[in-house]
Amino acid sequence: MTTPPADSMLFHLPTPVEQLLHLAGDYTRHNDALDLDLRAGTGPEPQAHVASAQQLAAATRMAVRGIHSQRLYVSAELTETVVRLKQLAYLSAASADHGAQVARELTALAPEAAVDCAMELAVELSRRGRADPDAPEVRLFSFQRTALTQIACGHVIASTSLGREFTRSREPKVSMSTLRSLESKGLAERAPNTAQPAYHGGPPQDRVRLTPAGITTLAAAITAYTTGPNTALGAAPRPIPAAAQAATRSR
Repeated sequence: MTTPPADSMLFHLPTPVEQLLHLAGDYTRHNDALDLDLRAGTGPEPQAHVASAQQLAAATRMAVRGIHSQRLYVSAELTETVVRLKQLAYLSAASADHGAQVARELTALAPEAAVDCAMELAVELSRRGRADPDAPEVRLFSFQRTALTQIACGHVIASTSLGREFTRSREPKVSMSTLRSLESKGLAERAPNTAQPAYHGGPPQDRVRLTPAGITTLAAAITAYTTGPNTALGAAPRPIPAAAQAATRSR
């Protein structure tokens, strides 16, 4: 598997697909912070989430402007992608006017929705020959792409119990050995004590996040996945709408 060199990331300008993957990670951070506040014994500060929600709304609107700047011909898929992002921006802005519990519910599905939009946008860019010409050549095993997609959606948590490390994720499961492999390649990392506890009164867990190199690699993999059956990923030419389902079928 080819990984972008660390020094090349210093001057790398995020593509529209990468911007959406970054956005998904930002929504996961926001949701995790709300989860920890809601689990705190003293209760969350009423306005603790407001600034973050407003920043996310602004970032989502910026992502929409970034898509428009590509000047792509209108299609039903592209229109739906833009509409979904506008809905995310609206929900994020609206969440700033509510308490923490309602705010958490309004942005609960945002990370996966942003990843779905990234996949759809990759399809549209590839279809029009507008894929990033500087994207690294990436070869991923299906389970590695699955893991990166699950991480991007905010579905992977790492923790320790009785001296043993383990992961928690949705199906398809991301194993600890896969996580360690991605970490060794600089594609994923753990953010200690940033995810909600596994049980009431328990310690916070570690959220697994994509590194900048991981975002670039996943974006390139998504693009390769959409270009045809003879790509590096050897997948079908178009991902199905739900990121989690696309990951499942890739196994």
